[in-house]
Order: sequence, then structure tokens, then C-alpha cells
Amino acid sequence: MTIVLPDPEALCEELVQQLRPHVTPDTALVGIHTGGVYLAERLHAALGVAVPLGVLDISFYRDDFDKTGLHPQIKPSKIPFEVAGRHIILVDDVLYTGRTVRGAMHELFDYGRPASISLAVLIDRGGRELPVAAQFIGARLEVPSDHMLVLDRYENGKLRLKFDA
Repeated sequence: MTIVLPDPEALCEELVQQLRPHVTPDTALVGIHTGGVYLAERLHAALGVAVPLGVLDISFYRDDFDKTGLHPQIKPSKIPFEVAGRHIILVDDVLYTGRTVRGAMHELFDYGRPASISLAVLIDRGGRELPVAAQFIGARLEVPSDHMLVLDRYENGKLRLKFDA
């Protein structure tokens, strides 16, 4: 089966258009490492969000930690704003089982209780194991379960989708 990957730059623009009416002066964007941060940085700039960008590394919140062990490249989470009472748009590159989003929400609540959390993803590939749904989606794409789809960034900052082993 040959899978044609969509242009992530075009999908990013699509997300900007979807998100623009929902961004207020109180809205915060939080990207999930690593691809979600790349996307969140781009969305944050394009939308002119006033609240500083937040980033999460959910390595310690993964429910498969006992199977996969500690990820060798843990990056620190950084939430440079008050979470309590804030409207947050959580940003990830690919939505699959829902477990990453569950971990991210769990960590966000360690910082406070947000007024709301919405989810924006570049790709929704289906295959949910948890009842998680994105409110903002660049594209839906069927990907075989043995393929891992990730968002990467070239040195010039341009985004690219690729399959990862």
C-alpha cells in the first residue's frame, strides 16, 4: 500500500484558519514534544497569540512507561503562564490511540485546572484506544498500524511528515 502524505505546510495553514475564530486574548497554546511543539510554534506565530507558548514532555505520564522504559531524550516541560482558569489549545502532530493526549492532560492538571482544553492536530489517523477527539484537524489519514507517522522540521524551519521506524 502506497500512502501519499499531505503537505504539512498547507495543513498548518488550514489549522490557522480553523483556530483563528477561537483564539482570544486569554487563549494559550501548548505543544506536545516533539512534533506538536513544531506545529504549536508555527500556529502561535501565525495566530499572534499573546500568551507565551507552553511545551510539554509527557515521558513521565506515559501509560506504557513500564513497557518502553524512559525515553532517552526527555525535554523539560515549560508552562510560562497561569493554567488555572485559562482556555488552552493542546497541539500535537498526529492523533492515534489518544494515550499521548491523555498523558498531556494529566500533566497540564499538575499546573492547575484550566477553564477548557481543546485539541488541535495536524493528522488524525484514527485507531483510538481512548475516547479522545480533536476539535481542530488538518487532515484525516488512514495509516497502517505498523507505521509510525511523525512531523519533523528541516533546518530551514519547513515542516515535513514522514514515516518513522
